[in-house]
Amino acid sequence: MKPVMARLNSLAPTLSVGLMAADMMRLGEDLAALDGAGVGIIHFDVMDGCFCPSLTAGPPLIKGIRTDCLKDVHLMIANPLPKLADYAAAGADILTVHYESEPTHIHRVFQVMQAMTNANDPNRGIACGVALNPGTPVEVIIPILELIDTVTLLAINPGWGGQRFDGCIDARVAAVRRLTAGRSILVCVDGGITQQTIDQAARMRPDVVVAGSAVFDGRAPADNARQLLARLRSQ
Repeated sequence: MKPVMARLNSLAPTLSVGLMAADMMRLGEDLAALDGAGVGIIHFDVMDGCFCPSLTAGPPLIKGIRTDCLKDVHLMIANPLPKLADYAAAGADILTVHYESEPTHIHRVFQVMQAMTNANDPNRGIACGVALNPGTPVEVIIPILELIDTVTLLAINPGWGGQRFDGCIDARVAAVRRLTAGRSILVCVDGGITQQTIDQAARMRPDVVVAGSAVFDGRAPADNARQLLARLRSQ
């Protein structure tokens, strides 16, 4: 097992805290506030305005963040294959690509990812993840099961605001568990996580839950993170 996967397993079930929801004018303060809150993973939503409507940040921001947390980089970008090396060089510990962004050559994408070196620690390895939009059948992961370390199931469609957590994702989590039985593959739930939906997500028993605005509400990010973690682990 890759050391990065051993670390992820030791944290699970846990939060991956969405950095794009933080106040960019006080990013250092918001990150420092999470110290001691039990957060071990920070999540970067990378959107290019092509694969999905929103446009966020790229490798310079990821590289510029100084943290002891694992960097969880979620690529919601078109044609990711030629861009993977830039995100690995920026310090991705977990690198997740959407199946929908490269369905023709998805197997090649993960062959390349598996051969990459972690820029933070060459011995750590990079966790290779596939993400699936709500409308994508989970069975598409079957041909790449031997190449992936994580599966991220989105509970919303990426890039559009105002969406609610899709509670039907519990059946998809269960289906992925069946497909990955006997393999060391972690399951992540991403999208629509709030103080009101965390318990519903926790009952699905995912290994990782992504939460951004539920943590960075402008008031108490450390307290929010602790509360979400406690509720996630109470199931």
